[in-house]
Amino acid sequence: MSLLRIYCQLLDEAQRCEWVCIKNDHEPITGEGPLEEQLVDLLQCTRDTRAGHVRLILPATQVLLTRTRLPGTARHRTSAMLAFAIEEETLREPDANQVSWIGNTGDDDVLAVFDKKRLQHWLDVLGAAGIRVDEIGCETLLLPWVAGEWSLAWDGREGFVRIGELEGAATDCGNRASPPLSLQLMLEEAATHGARPASIALYTMVPAEQLAGEPILTPDIDAWQRELGVAIRLEGDWNWRKGSLDANVNLLQERKRWRVFSGLMARLRLTAWIVGGALVLHAIALVVDWTLLANEQRALRQHMESRFRAIFPDAVAVVDPALQMRRKLAEARHSAGVSDSSDFLPMIEMAAVSLKELAPGSLRAITYENTRMTLELVALDEAAMRHVVARLRESGLNVDVSPVPAGMGTGVVVINLRAS
Repeated sequence: MSLLRIYCQLLDEAQRCEWVCIKNDHEPITGEGPLEEQLVDLLQCTRDTRAGHVRLILPATQVLLTRTRLPGTARHRTSAMLAFAIEEETLREPDANQVSWIGNTGDDDVLAVFDKKRLQHWLDVLGAAGIRVDEIGCETLLLPWVAGEWSLAWDGREGFVRIGELEGAATDCGNRASPPLSLQLMLEEAATHGARPASIALYTMVPAEQLAGEPILTPDIDAWQRELGVAIRLEGDWNWRKGSLDANVNLLQERKRWRVFSGLMARLRLTAWIVGGALVLHAIALVVDWTLLANEQRALRQHMESRFRAIFPDAVAVVDPALQMRRKLAEARHSAGVSDSSDFLPMIEMAAVSLKELAPGSLRAITYENTRMTLELVALDEAAMRHVVARLRESGLNVDVSPVPAGMGTGVVVINLRAS
């Protein structure tokens, strides 16, 4: 089998990638560097393999594998509809996520969630160079696994664990004497469901920043076993290049469904015409509705602009009457010695009330600039995070949970606040 694997860090602004080209009866060809600089070599590899099979590999930390229970027909819905089924778990706008149904575990459905916009950018860059991506895989599901046992990949600080055929997760930080806290919590949760593994197979990985020839920091097996209460055995070194060529799950199964749907349309021509006619009528109705809404929006804006000019006749230009009215109101309050809800003191007071139930040290930093406040929180689980967001919104603040910038560390949550 001939295969080109590209390991892409979706959150890396420099768009660095690693890749390996595997050919029958030949030594693998490898490379790494910024994506733009690797396109020539990648294109040459796809031509040399003839079959041109290309698979993107996403890091374990950038793919969420989650279980849920969907209606029988919902699993074949689009990514946008599946995203609403796990909206509370992701804490992001559903449209920001690519969600794919990848299979079943017992009675539950397993969904894969990752960043849609950043992935599409990688696909666009590769497609513009003539490289067609056939599959998208997850590093977690490349790790070897057997029933009744978990597999853990560890680089001396953090890693990821595969707990089932379609399940796994990234771990938080640990050290040589102490295993990751998230791994302990996962074992405790598995015990409550009677699914605690008999042992854990530990694979060591070389961190990206580690120099060649430096020893891999293996954990103290005895100390880890005492902490976790489960047997651990070393299985040697491993990385995504060593994953089985066949043992992989395609995270973008929608393409296959569209091809099947296309064939069905050819066979059911009459039905296709009926559906097409209904879609045309629906599109016309949407255009009419959008036109009416646009006219209503335009009339409302004109009314707001006329009200603003009536109150402030000296205004030179009116670009956003609602925003400008709020700013004028804030200026009037400041002139009268009254604070505005967007000032630092009222906002910090509302934030303090909402965060008072958190443990000491959970708030790492606060920044305020131009009516906007940013909070950096640490050591929060998902339930606590949802509770904090709900309390902030009840206090009258607009809340936006931002992705954690690269280099800020794991376990950090960034919350942007703005007065309503």
